Amino acid sequence: MCFPIQELARSGAQSLRCPRRSQGVLGQGFLLARPSDGAAISRLIAQHGAQPAVATGDALSLADARDAAGTRRDRAGAERDQAGDKRDDVSDQRDDVGAQRDRLADRRDEAGDWRDQAADQRDDLADKRDRAGTRRDEAATRRDHQAERSETGPLPGVAADIVRLTAARRAAASDRERALHDREVGASERTLARRDRTTSMTDREAGARERVQAELDRTTAFSDREQGAGERARAEDDRSTAQADRGASARERDHSSVDILTGAHVRGAGLAELGREITRAARTGQSLIVAYVDVDNLKFVNDSAGHAAGDDLLRSVAHALKARLRSYDLIVRYGGDEFLCAVSDLSLLDAAARLSEANVVLSALPSPASFTAGLAEMERGDTSEGLIARADAALYVKRQQRGLSPPAVRRHQLRQGRTASEQEGTPQGAVRSSARRTR
Repeated sequence: MCFPIQELARSGAQSLRCPRRSQGVLGQGFLLARPSDGAAISRLIAQHGAQPAVATGDALSLADARDAAGTRRDRAGAERDQAGDKRDDVSDQRDDVGAQRDRLADRRDEAGDWRDQAADQRDDLADKRDRAGTRRDEAATRRDHQAERSETGPLPGVAADIVRLTAARRAAASDRERALHDREVGASERTLARRDRTTSMTDREAGARERVQAELDRTTAFSDREQGAGERARAEDDRSTAQADRGASARERDHSSVDILTGAHVRGAGLAELGREITRAARTGQSLIVAYVDVDNLKFVNDSAGHAAGDDLLRSVAHALKARLRSYDLIVRYGGDEFLCAVSDLSLLDAAARLSEANVVLSALPSPASFTAGLAEMERGDTSEGLIARADAALYVKRQQRGLSPPAVRRHQLRQGRTASEQEGTPQGAVRSSARRTR
């Protein structure tokens, strides 16, 4: 990670000087922070409110971490959906139970109404029996009075009077017995009516309890549905965040494979793509030309006009190559002032002509520029290392023919000493700066 020198020094981090921008992606006045400077780096992030620039390997690690986070969020979203479904199922069950309780309460109310009606009928029957008993008692009393008058009054015949008196008293006694029976039956009916009303009250109370429980079930079901909706909303948020993480990881992977200054592929990603081009050419039988491009006089421009002018020169060369090569041809920022180009299904002459046209474009700029290129055509059994080495050798011969200074050390010898992290990272200006050839 790189920060301004003054900021990193104030933060207390130990540091190493970065390569010059013309040989990498960083400018002067920047320091490369060591991994052990974690606390100082965190303070700088908090102060500047943004993440520092990261090397390609760090960007890929961050992209992988975002992908993993996206996967975890998708899994969490699926779990939340399942939880929402379960809550909905429980809510449906509670609603069903509530409906059953309501039906049971309705039946209890109906039973209470029926018992109340039965009690009213029993009370009516008891009243009728009481009235019948009263009438019988009154009839018995009248018979007794008649019998008493007959006993005290003159009777035409004693025997006939005795018979009538006896019959009247028997009828009176019978009326009283029936009146007593009617009253007993009426009392029994009233007792049963009271029981019916008590049972009816019990049914109604149970129905009311069932309705209260049904309302609680519905309230709980509504709460469960709200929680289920919340779970689904959070699941949707998780999926949206996961999608954003994946989009960010895709952008980080794209950025990690592109040289910020020139827009060409960085070395590691470009070499991997070159390997795929070689495999494709071997499979299809098409030709494949690799051009080793070296920007002329970059060191002189840096020393005389400054590194910003050197950056402009590198950008101009990259734009000229893109303008004259095809959109699907491979362009790699191979080193500080070096590019690799791979063109398929063209002859050596056609590829050389396109590169010459790019040089014509550069020569027409307000600040004319140029590059030297060595070309090599893929042969049977070629590897990317062998093909690049032959293109490099062709460049060496081309520069000798133009009378330019030869390299002090062969490039392929230097490359053998580079680490894997340098191959995956930014162009290797810092490693090569101590032993560059002057061109």
